Amino acid sequence: MVTHAGKVALITGASRGIGRGCALKLAALGADVVVNYRSHGDEAEAVAEQIRAKGRECITVGADIGVRAEVERLVAAAMARFGRIDLLINNAALTIRKYFVDLTVEEIERVLAVSLWGAIHTTHVVAPHMIARGEGGRVVVIGSVHATTPFGGSLPYNVAKGALNLFSLTLARELAPHQITVNVVEPGWIDTHGERELTPPERIQELGKALPLGRVGTVDDVANAVAY
Repeated sequence: MVTHAGKVALITGASRGIGRGCALKLAALGADVVVNYRSHGDEAEAVAEQIRAKGRECITVGADIGVRAEVERLVAAAMARFGRIDLLINNAALTIRKYFVDLTVEEIERVLAVSLWGAIHTTHVVAPHMIARGEGGRVVVIGSVHATTPFGGSLPYNVAKGALNLFSLTLARELAPHQITVNVVEPGWIDTHGERELTPPERIQELGKALPLGRVGTVDDVANAVAY
């Protein structure tokens, strides 16, 4: 059985959706958790309360991972509280559903700042702590099938996820001597709060019937892969 007892997990974008599911799953497997959020502090604290109810320690840290200074503050808070980060889950992402020619430069830059640079910044700050401690570590990037399967109306997001695949493959080679692994989990269509803001639940269920399993994926599907 997989266990993360005694480990500390930092999860970006963990107030809802896939990040929330990962936070709860890792806590159930024994990890203490740092729940990062940007604009849903009340939901982040609700996740933290569930984690504490499982007997694990948890702090919530509001930080925009698209901004380097805020990432540094996030990691500093985690280190100040726990003194270590064993598991880094780069989950936070942003998409704007518009066709490329209709996007503003600011919208393109914002999506890339969060969905690509957020993971780069966070890993760049956390990895030296893992290396210095000398006990290995785990980095997991939440990617997307759209890294290789184009989805119209989401070009900056697709580009970010494609870039993160090569980022992770290269980083895995560099960090392997330190016993730090880097993996990408590529969800397909997942039934999340964010997805329901874009697609009515009944439509999600209807379209899901055409998929091989006869349904769309769930947050638990992804969380279980991450925990493994």
